[in-house]
Amino acid sequence: MMGQRGWRWIIWAIALVGLTCGWLLLGERPAWADEAANRVNYTLTNLRDRNFAGQNLQGSSLAGAEAQRADFHGANLAQTILTKATFLGANLAGVNLHESFADRVVFDEADLTNAIFTDAIASSTHFLNAKISGADFSGTFLDRYQVVQLCKRAEGVNPVTGVSTRESLGCRD
Repeated sequence: MMGQRGWRWIIWAIALVGLTCGWLLLGERPAWADEAANRVNYTLTNLRDRNFAGQNLQGSSLAGAEAQRADFHGANLAQTILTKATFLGANLAGVNLHESFADRVVFDEADLTNAIFTDAIASSTHFLNAKISGADFSGTFLDRYQVVQLCKRAEGVNPVTGVSTRESLGCRD
């Protein structure tokens, strides 16, 4: 049988492990950089209201990031992982999202004006009231429902690729 001191030690050990796990799972995680590859890992970080305008974040991870109202205009986000991230009201005008993995991402009310969102995967992703004038979605995998909704407000031609938003979405005239 275990004495009273043995039980106390077990309870303290369990509490310490629980606190450590809670901190790791619920606390804000710091970003880390892979300078050799010019990549940054913003997985599960709070990026609300931060300024990333014009930055090269190619190949980085923003999976699960909270990026409400963040400014990414003109940034290079090609080949990034955005899974489960939230860009509610974010400025993504002129951003390059070529070959990005944007599964289950929220782009509601975001500004994607003139964005290059080509050859990407955007399954189960939402664009409620997003500005998409001049955005190029060529070759991007989108849910059929989202395509129908985006086609209702698709207009403009991307100034870099020369492709119209309606054409890139396959909208019926």
